[in-house]
Amino acid sequence: MTSARELVVEADGGSRGNPGPAGYGAVVLDAATGETLAEAAEYIGVATNNVAEYKGLVAGLKAARELFPDATVHVRMDSKLVVEQMSGRWKIKHPDMKPLAAEAGRIFPAGRVRYEWIPRERNKHADRLANEAMDAGRLGRRWEPSGSTAALDASAARNASAPPPPGDARAGAARARAALSTTAAGTSTSTSTSAPTDTGAGAGARPAAGDGLFAAEEATAASSTPTASGDFEAEAGALAPTGQAARTRTDPGRAPTGAEPDRGAANGTGATRSDAPAPVSVQPRDASPQGWAAPDMGAPATFVLLRHGETALTPEKRFSGSGGTDPELSAAGLRQAEAVAAALAARGTIQEIVSSPLTRCRQTAAAVAARLGLDVRIEQGLRETDFGAWEGLTFGEVRERYPEDLDAWLASPKAAPTGGGESFATVARRVAATRDRLTAAHAGRTVLLVTHVTPIKTLVRLALGAPPESLFRMELSAASISAVAYYADGNASVRLLNDTSHLR
Repeated sequence: MTSARELVVEADGGSRGNPGPAGYGAVVLDAATGETLAEAAEYIGVATNNVAEYKGLVAGLKAARELFPDATVHVRMDSKLVVEQMSGRWKIKHPDMKPLAAEAGRIFPAGRVRYEWIPRERNKHADRLANEAMDAGRLGRRWEPSGSTAALDASAARNASAPPPPGDARAGAARARAALSTTAAGTSTSTSTSAPTDTGAGAGARPAAGDGLFAAEEATAASSTPTASGDFEAEAGALAPTGQAARTRTDPGRAPTGAEPDRGAANGTGATRSDAPAPVSVQPRDASPQGWAAPDMGAPATFVLLRHGETALTPEKRFSGSGGTDPELSAAGLRQAEAVAAALAARGTIQEIVSSPLTRCRQTAAAVAARLGLDVRIEQGLRETDFGAWEGLTFGEVRERYPEDLDAWLASPKAAPTGGGESFATVARRVAATRDRLTAAHAGRTVLLVTHVTPIKTLVRLALGAPPESLFRMELSAASISAVAYYADGNASVRLLNDTSHLR
C-alpha cells in the first residue's frame, strides 16, 4: 500500500422515472492494468437521476479508500453535472445534492482526486451495475456481486466497439450482436437531459403493436397546423423558454442544474427556467433500441388523449384551470366537439370514455359518447391544474400583478401559482397515479381520455422520459388528439401528438 498507487473509479446512477425507482453502480479499477478491483451497486428506492449518480460516486470512492487509503483517484463519469460540480467549476444549488457532494469530498483529500467526463459508451461497466441494481430492486431483491455480469458485458462491449482493421466486414455484425445481447439481457438504458437538470429515465419505446388506430405510422398527422393556442390551462405553451433543448447525456456541452444558465427572454417576458427539479415519477421502463425486435407484450392499453373544445377563455389565452369559473364550451368549441366525435366514430376503435369532471370536458365527452353509444366515466385525476389567483387572467395581467410569483413558477415546477394553486410537480404526481390506475383497469383496451392541456402534456412527457421544461415545448390545440400506448412491462410508446386534421 503506497501513495503512488493510482486507482480509477467509474460511477453511474439511473432513475426510471426521475424521480422513480433508482440505483447506482461503481467500479474500482487498477489504473495501470485496467483490472477490476471492486464493484458496488445498490437499489436506493425512489430518487432522481442526479442523486443516484452522486450516491454512485460516494460508493465508488469509499470502495477505493477501503482498498488503498493513500491512493490517488481518477474519477470518470458520464454525468457532466457531477464532474463539473465536484471539480468546483459549477455551483451546487440543489438541496438533495449538496450533502452528497460534501460527503464525496471528504472521502479523499481534494488534492488526490481528479474528475474527468467521459462519453456514456465508455462508462458501460458502471451503467450496467446501476441497471442490475434497479432490476433487482424491482423484484424486491438486493443486488448480489455473484450474479453480476457487468464486467463481462463491459468487456464484450469494448471489444465490439474497438476500431476494426480496414475492410473488416465483421465489425458491423459484432456490434449488432452486442446490441442484441444487451437487449436480451434486459439492460435498461438511463438517459439524461440538458438544463435545468442532468436527469435520466430508463425509458424506451416499444415498436408499435399494430393495433390499428393511432399506430405509429399515423404519427404523421401530429405535425398538422394547430387551430388555436392553449388557454393557459397548463403551462401557457406560448411561454416556451429558449436555448435549452433536451439532449442525451452523451452530450458534454449541456448546462445542467448547478451551472449558471444562459439568460434569455421567454417570448419577451424576460423569464427563464433555471435550476428546476427533476421530472416526476413514472413506472420502471426497460428500454429496447428502437427498431429491434422486442418480446411480445400483448395488446397495450392505448389512451387516446382528447383535449376539450374551446371556451370563451381559449382565444383570449387566459389561465383556465380547475380553480376558476368552470366555463362551458363556446359555440366554436361545440362545433369542434362534434367534429372530433365524427372523426372518432369513423375510426371506430374507442371502447371506453373517461373524462375530467370539468364542464368543458364533460361536454366534449358527451358529444363523442352520443356518436359511439358509450357511457362516460368521470375521473377526478384528469382535472386541470388549479391556477389559484391567476384563474381568468392573461399572462400579462399575472406578470403585472404577481411578478415574483410568476418568476418563481417559471423557474421551478415545484412552485405553485399565487393563492394556493397547484404546482406542475403536484399535478404530475396526480396524473401519474391516475395513469397507473387506468392502465391497470384497461389493459389491452383503447380508452378515450377527455382532459386538458396539463394532463395530456404530462402523460406525453412521462412516456418520453422528458424533463419538466418539455411541457413548454409542445403545442396542444383545442379539440386535438394525441395517443400513448402502455405495455405490460411498464413501457410506453407515444403514437400521436396534437392531431387536428379532423378540424380542417
